[in-house]
Amino acid sequence: MVSERMKGLGTARSVIRELFEYGKIRAAEVGAENVYDFSLGNPSVPAPDAVNETAIRLLTEQPNLIHAYTSAQGAVDARERFAESLNRRFGTHYSASRLYVTVGAAASLCCVFHGLTCPGDEFIVFAPYFPEYNVFIEGAGAKMVLIPPEVESFQIDFDAFERSVNEHTKGVVINTPNNPSGVVYSRATLERLAAILTEKSRTYGHPIYLVSDEPYREIVYSGVEVPWVPSVYRDTILCYSFSKSLSLPGERIGYVLVPEDITDAEEVYAAVAGAGRSLGYVCAPSLFQQVASLCCDMTSDIKVYETNRNLLVSSLREMGYHVVEPNGAFYLFPRSLEPDDMAFSERAKQFDLLIVPGSGFGAPGHVRISYCVQTDMIRRALPKFQALADSYR
Repeated sequence: MVSERMKGLGTARSVIRELFEYGKIRAAEVGAENVYDFSLGNPSVPAPDAVNETAIRLLTEQPNLIHAYTSAQGAVDARERFAESLNRRFGTHYSASRLYVTVGAAASLCCVFHGLTCPGDEFIVFAPYFPEYNVFIEGAGAKMVLIPPEVESFQIDFDAFERSVNEHTKGVVINTPNNPSGVVYSRATLERLAAILTEKSRTYGHPIYLVSDEPYREIVYSGVEVPWVPSVYRDTILCYSFSKSLSLPGERIGYVLVPEDITDAEEVYAAVAGAGRSLGYVCAPSLFQQVASLCCDMTSDIKVYETNRNLLVSSLREMGYHVVEPNGAFYLFPRSLEPDDMAFSERAKQFDLLIVPGSGFGAPGHVRISYCVQTDMIRRALPKFQALADSYR
């Protein structure tokens, strides 16, 4: 006998991964240059040169030390560097003891959900959302409550949100810049969210934590502000990853930040650490703890993402697609040209366009286009997007 739930998770692939695998098969049939794969959020720009140089230097200088175990919550010197970087950038006073280094943002989120969840707890998530949130939250024994999207701007539908908060609400999850819409929550949006959470925490007599998932924090365009969420709402727990900012998705390095001034901070940090122990998320890869912490003030060269965004937004709008302009991340989330986004995605495959249905993100009637690809591929794909649009006329 095995867990039926785990067996289901192990056999049911995500629609994103299914498209990605289909693309590899199709590329073998017609040539990779003839398949326009916008399915996966895999950074297309390399890590800064300093990342490889730092890794090589550490491997040379510390051959007997660099592969050793670190403290369960991460090497102290690496956590100190992460804290110092945050303090320089955001005017804060965090210490190494507030950080727990994890195997990417996924592990950060799992540690937080497992650390916070008590029987009957709920976490509110705003659509469109990263589909794995549901897996992480339910895996921790909590219930995910989904707020439908406000499709004209992909900001928050506050009326629906206020109706959903109740005595069982343990936390609210935000992801800004957002996957899949690319939208950045404005400061006004966050301030209104903070005001409601403060009021509801007082009403129900317990803190409602804001879990801020921020793997795309540095990837923004045209000077758009990404507010430092803990400065807007005190009871914020932050989950971060270097997968996107440093183009290191395969190295799996991130962290949880539990600020000193949140409610029950010591207990929350201990619970996060305990969840890491329970889940086996201890001692993240030691080499890249050091590399990421020594390079944490850098970012990859993201100019190409802005070029790609501008090209896609202007071109698709000219073709008649409805697009909310993204201000961050590297995703576009246009409306599908028919109500059934699954059927639209299937139809796009006839033109060898691989775009992800929005239903999996809680926003039916849309599709996700991941534009962290070579600009030339986008240019070559534009006639295919036009042909797809023409097929509906």
